[in-house]
Amino acid sequence: MSDTEPAASDAVPPVRTLAVIGAGSMGHGIAQTAALAGITTILHDVDQPAVDRGVAGIEAGLARMVARDRLSADERDATLGRLHATTDIQAAAGADAVIEAAPERLALKQEIFARVDALCERAIFLASNTSSLSLQAIAASTARPERVLGLHYFNPAQVLPLVEVVSPLTVDPAAVDAAEAYCRATGKTPIRVQDTPAFVVNRLFVPFALDAIRLLESGVASAKDIDRACQLGVAHKMGPLATCDLSGLDVLLDVADAMRAETGDARWNAPTLLRRLVSAGRLGRKTGRGIFDYSEVG
Repeated sequence: MSDTEPAASDAVPPVRTLAVIGAGSMGHGIAQTAALAGITTILHDVDQPAVDRGVAGIEAGLARMVARDRLSADERDATLGRLHATTDIQAAAGADAVIEAAPERLALKQEIFARVDALCERAIFLASNTSSLSLQAIAASTARPERVLGLHYFNPAQVLPLVEVVSPLTVDPAAVDAAEAYCRATGKTPIRVQDTPAFVVNRLFVPFALDAIRLLESGVASAKDIDRACQLGVAHKMGPLATCDLSGLDVLLDVADAMRAETGDARWNAPTLLRRLVSAGRLGRKTGRGIFDYSEVG
């Protein structure tokens, strides 16, 4: 090839159609981000009520943007027009890329990846939004593990800018490049991390958050004062307990339990208080109550 000939292999193919598998709090936020960026977005879940809740979450998020003059009514309508919600996973067949946002259970994710790997032959990458599970183990369920990587968003995915792009040993660097380009095209800031337990953010934050819950559990200080200490003492924008409520206490517990099983390290032991709150359905903002009470917050 001469110096003047274009290197076609260097071009990163764009994602024009995205399939999001899982319409929960993370999935619908990821879908909203893609549709807002002009990408045709297929949002899939296994039953119609889950799909309807996901669409309602997107509609509510766009309505807030319109109310705050961050989006016009026409832009809202165009965004919703790019969204196709369904219980039929066959709708994902023509997607350029797939992001899975199912519950944090390895067997479930492996089942999903085996299916979308066979279904989505043209997909540039197949990504999991896992917050703690091994991408290598997920990729092993597919016939083409070189396409499988992690795109770990943070809740709420439609608001927080960071995405951890996680590279298992089996991934093709071209797939990582395409995933990173996709993140940037949708207004996100990607960082590249290796396929290690809990990646970067959760590796740092979750033990810190568990310690904050232990302080509350042992009566050292109130929830409000623990958060205020972090906000005013170490310049955190949001305290650790409010952050846990925002992310979801069930998500925190899943990560803690997965990391305890993976590492055997006692610092990942979940406090009894966290288990009690999750068992009681007090999961944080998404249920109206968690560590704090949001029932009267508009």
